[in-house]
Amino acid sequence: MKSKASTKKIIVHVILLAGVAIVVFPFIWMVLTSFKTAGEAMQIPPTFFPKQFLLDAYTQIITALPFTRVYLNTIISTLVTTAVQVTFCSMAAYAFARIEFPFKNAIFILILSVLMVPGQIFLIPQYLIIQKIGLLDTIPALFLPNLFSAFGTFLLRQFFMSLPKELEEAAILDGCNRFQIFGKIMLPLVKPGIVSLVIFTAKFAWNDFMWPLIVNTSPKMMTLGPALATLQGQYTTKYPMQMAGAVMAVIPIIVLFFIFQRQFIEGVAQSGIKG
Repeated sequence: MKSKASTKKIIVHVILLAGVAIVVFPFIWMVLTSFKTAGEAMQIPPTFFPKQFLLDAYTQIITALPFTRVYLNTIISTLVTTAVQVTFCSMAAYAFARIEFPFKNAIFILILSVLMVPGQIFLIPQYLIIQKIGLLDTIPALFLPNLFSAFGTFLLRQFFMSLPKELEEAAILDGCNRFQIFGKIMLPLVKPGIVSLVIFTAKFAWNDFMWPLIVNTSPKMMTLGPALATLQGQYTTKYPMQMAGAVMAVIPIIVLFFIFQRQFIEGVAQSGIKG
């Protein structure tokens, strides 16, 4: 029995290690390609390690693009989107979970129906709205359509519903109003859900490609995704420079995940709890 159990563990670990290798290999290839020359990156058969680790691609990407401005645009868009979306979603989630008002369930179902519709359907209406208010090719155009999330509302609602109602009843007896209950009692208790939503939202905003590509056209108003896509040539592509930009773009998200990985995993594990 012990030998069978150990054999099963070995098989499971081998499968998991194979999965990790499949997931990690593209990232390692991207990092190594960023240190290669253009000839090495397009060499057939391909070489895994560069003959010499060069930083030319990193210096070229900074001069080929207004990289500092593009990086700053992405940071601003991500911070504003994350902060406002978490604020709106947490308030809406608390209302749907704890406050009784007319047509609450119907409104919540209507909000959830947004998740069933492909996001591409909203591109043209959103573009026309941004055009009408004169915000094309500006920083606010990057984050205005993303200031609310049906997914974020649903996620935090599940956390609020898992909390006992006795907490609110005790707070009301102590003289707290709804805003004090929400801010001082309920929000600290759903911290894992807040952290999860922050990571999900930041990741989406940081990697957003389609909308920034449509709404902003000048290089100085682009974000990292569309800006790096401009390096893709019709006949030739400077892969080391493109990979160097991708490495610099992915580092903040990796750092964010490693800082909050415990809260993120805890939040995802608890997101299905319903009170």
